[in-house]
Amino acid sequence: MATAFHIEHERQATQTDSSAKGYKFGIVVSEWNSNITDALRDGAIKTLLMHGANEDDILVETVPGSFELTYAASLMMKNAPVDAIIVLGSVVRGDTPHFDYVCQGVTQGIAQLNAEGKIPVIFGVLTTDNMEQAEERAGGKLGNKGSECADTAIHMINFARFICSLKN
Repeated sequence: MATAFHIEHERQATQTDSSAKGYKFGIVVSEWNSNITDALRDGAIKTLLMHGANEDDILVETVPGSFELTYAASLMMKNAPVDAIIVLGSVVRGDTPHFDYVCQGVTQGIAQLNAEGKIPVIFGVLTTDNMEQAEERAGGKLGNKGSECADTAIHMINFARFICSLKN
C-alpha cells in the first residue's frame, strides 16, 4: 500500500517535472496523410525542445503508413538509445473496412509494446471519420495531438524512473 508521501512524490515527479533535458526521444511518423502527420511531428518536436530536449536527442524516422508504426517502434525500442518513443499517424475512415483493420492492428501492436517493453511508446495515431477532424487535431481548433504526445512522453519517462527507483 502506498503511503501519502509516495503518492505525493509520484504526483510531483510525473506531473510537475516537465523537463526533457537529458532525455532521448524517438519519433516514428507515418508518411500517409503527411499533411496531418507532418504537423503532428512538428508539434511534438516543438514541445520537446520547449521543455529542454536537445535537438540531437530527438531521432525522427518515417514509415509508409500507420500499420508499420508498430514494427518501426519495436526496432527502435531494441536498437536505438531512447527513453521513450512517440508514434504518429493519421487514419481517416473510408468506404471499406480497411480503416478498422489498420486502427485495430496499430492499436493492439502499440499496446503490446507497452506491456512488454522497457520504455514507453506513446500512441499518437489519429483515427478520424474525415480529414477535417484530423486537421482540427493537428494544429487546428482542437490543438496538436503531437504536442500532447510529447508531454505524455516526458510524463511517462518521469513516471517510469520514479517507479523503478522504488526497487532501491
